[in-house]
Amino acid sequence: MKRIAIVLIAGVAVVSVLLALAVVFGAPQPPPPLESINAPFRNADFSDLAQLKRYTARDGARLAFRAYASGASPAKGSAVLIHGSSASSSSLHLLAKGLAQAGYAAYALDMRGHGESGPKGQITYIGQLEDDVEDFLEAVQPAGPRTLVGFSSGGGFALRFAASSRQKLFDQYVLLAPFIHQDAPTYRPGAGGWVATGVARIIALTFLNRFGITRFNTLPVVAFALTAEAQQFLTPTYSYALATNFRPHDDYRADVGAAEQPLHILVGQDDEVFHADQFLSVFEEAGRPVPVTLLPGVGHVDIALQPTAIQAVTETIESFRDGEGR
Repeated sequence: MKRIAIVLIAGVAVVSVLLALAVVFGAPQPPPPLESINAPFRNADFSDLAQLKRYTARDGARLAFRAYASGASPAKGSAVLIHGSSASSSSLHLLAKGLAQAGYAAYALDMRGHGESGPKGQITYIGQLEDDVEDFLEAVQPAGPRTLVGFSSGGGFALRFAASSRQKLFDQYVLLAPFIHQDAPTYRPGAGGWVATGVARIIALTFLNRFGITRFNTLPVVAFALTAEAQQFLTPTYSYALATNFRPHDDYRADVGAAEQPLHILVGQDDEVFHADQFLSVFEEAGRPVPVTLLPGVGHVDIALQPTAIQAVTETIESFRDGEGR
């Protein structure tokens, strides 16, 4: 009996040391800058970028967003836009402007941990991003019907929201080249070179979180392939809490199955981050077939910048309005 106890104690000690090493030394190393992500924004026209506004979240934080007034009166509805990983509301300027010109009130959010919404790369707890979106809707009261539009990681978060108990806060969802899961067939290794992850640290922190130990959730676990210039105004790393929250749940199939509101996916055929031709089968396999529009000649970032892609997003939202998307 004494021998068994010694073995158990030794085993616990070894596991504790391994966890400690993973937590302390498991930080991700930033990947080399990825031009296909960084370059397209250099040619975009931000001269008429909407001014930042603020709303108050439930914890008292003043979070940032940009509002684009509808070109129609009354507005056809509203679109709330969620940017991709590392980015901010300004990255969706052209998309928001296009939707406003088409008659929709558009709102581009600086998600907490990005842009001007709190310390970059950090949130306080997993689930705070959903709370923030609900607080935004309560504060601003966008016109209905409401569409949540998420790009890349923001598309993954939009799926997470669409699967939640708050999904009916939006009438429909549009996912633009969404991140689904690192194990999904849509995923290219390292997101095509855009992301580096501290896998050992993620595993260790996930284990600790299962026992209610969250004090290390502020440690970075994801790094992005930014240029030195971009690192100054984008978000170069994500903490464990932010990386876990700004995406679907680990059981992404359950998220797909739980999303009951109308949903549509658009992705460029030339997407260099995800496998565009796999989205349809991923949703079918998860038991929730959804329309998937493949846009020829469009890369990952292009879907939020190219006029043809923006027109496709507008037409998709129009199809919901006309009943086709349902």
